[in-house]
Amino acid sequence: MQQLYAQLHDLLDRIDAVDTTRAPQDAILDVAEQHERAYRRMSLMGHRRMMDCNDRGVAGQLGYRHIGEMMAHHLRIPDHRRRMNHMRALAQFRSLQGELTPPRYAALAAVVAEGAAAPAHVDAVLKVLKKIPRSVPLDVAEKAETMMAEFARTLTPKQILTAGAGLLGRIDPDGTLADERDRARRRSVLIGDQDDQSMSEIEGALTPKARAMLDVILAKMAAPGMNNPDDSDSPRGATLDADIDKLKEAAGRDHRSTGQRNHDALEALFQLVLDGGVLGKSHRGLPPHIIVKVNEADLRDRAGFGHTATGTQLPMADIIEMAAEAQFHLAVFKDHTAEPLYLGTAKRFASRAQRLMHFAQDGGGGCSKPGCSNPSAIIEIHHADKDWADGGTTDIDKTAPACPPHNRMVGPKPGQWTTRIIRKGRDAGRAGWSLNPLDGSPPGPPQVNRVHEVGELFEHYLRTGTISEDPQAAEPEPPVAAAAVQRQPIPPARAAARARRRKRKRRRTSHQARRRLLARVR
Repeated sequence: MQQLYAQLHDLLDRIDAVDTTRAPQDAILDVAEQHERAYRRMSLMGHRRMMDCNDRGVAGQLGYRHIGEMMAHHLRIPDHRRRMNHMRALAQFRSLQGELTPPRYAALAAVVAEGAAAPAHVDAVLKVLKKIPRSVPLDVAEKAETMMAEFARTLTPKQILTAGAGLLGRIDPDGTLADERDRARRRSVLIGDQDDQSMSEIEGALTPKARAMLDVILAKMAAPGMNNPDDSDSPRGATLDADIDKLKEAAGRDHRSTGQRNHDALEALFQLVLDGGVLGKSHRGLPPHIIVKVNEADLRDRAGFGHTATGTQLPMADIIEMAAEAQFHLAVFKDHTAEPLYLGTAKRFASRAQRLMHFAQDGGGGCSKPGCSNPSAIIEIHHADKDWADGGTTDIDKTAPACPPHNRMVGPKPGQWTTRIIRKGRDAGRAGWSLNPLDGSPPGPPQVNRVHEVGELFEHYLRTGTISEDPQAAEPEPPVAAAAVQRQPIPPARAAARARRRKRKRRRTSHQARRRLLARVR
């Protein structure tokens, strides 16, 4: 198999070297069609290669949680979720007896195998098939899939959706076949990533009950004149609390579209929820409020962005507006480096102050596992130097943030990860992760997660001309061999006095650090 793929790359090199300048038009068209057909066939073959990796547990051996994470990070497949969705529909899975089972949508898989349908056609067909009610007889559903697969041979993705709407209308013309299970299966609200303007798109499907409740909320809070951020005299909250005359005057000044009024109503609703205390007092050790990390220089210049514990990027203008009513924590760092002051605790679970300090330090926007983008709002505090069960302490300089899946992947076995706190260099105080090799040899050099500090990394690049420092500077200090240290035994009385002094100093340092944490976080 490896030789075949090597030959494939050689063939691609030969094709790429061909000059088509003098080729006739019909030959150019035929080559373009053959190229597209080969690309489409390769997409299905790629599913088979991924299933080979999945069946052999390759992802776990490489230190990944599942095949999707391996696809995203090791193979760097940008649309790995889409690829996995196609795999579930078109790939062959092995049964408990080890036999290959037919694809879920065999007719569609056959069309893709011929090179007659591209991934975009598959998206459109799957979107239609997902809407077929569960109560439809199996033979009818299979014929619908066969027809949609045939449509994929000749129609564009947009035309497939149009044809699918007509097919669904024939299958369930009056909507009586759809039941509660179908609606529950389709319910969804997805929030997209922030774009270059820090905006996020929302898509989904609401159940009738959720839609009815949302309509009531929007009818009151999205009424003309209500919750208008551009009008300081606009009534806030719901119309029940608004003065009628004031609301009418505000409605006359309201030039927002329906979509903008709906957005502002939801923003006002979110504000009521956060201020009303309905989320409780804690979420994974952090207060359930908006927690923002701001660079002092950006705050002074009123430029740039801040980052929340949930991973959202906030423009400085919004932060300043929110800060007018906010309460603050001040995180103080030792010698202005990334190493935080010692807070001290004798408990297994990290305190709220320690969690806030982890969020505030450089690169502390979320999980410390390299490549992980999970934000601080969903992380656990991991004993990075030594596990709690092995005698590790819950000290701020010996712990690191880790999301639950990656926290469970730390261990001594091959394919698991070893963590340790880096003691020197630019990354001092941060957690380094090393994959345990499959052959049982010692773990390699530690890796640091840079996902949460892209802005800081770019500033470092502008200053120094390098993206990272010497990798050796990030190496943790090697442990000192016991035989190399010769110390005289300390008398018991002197040792006890020294222990009492250290305990008082530690308690005093802890209290001083906590006093620097000003008030609460909004």
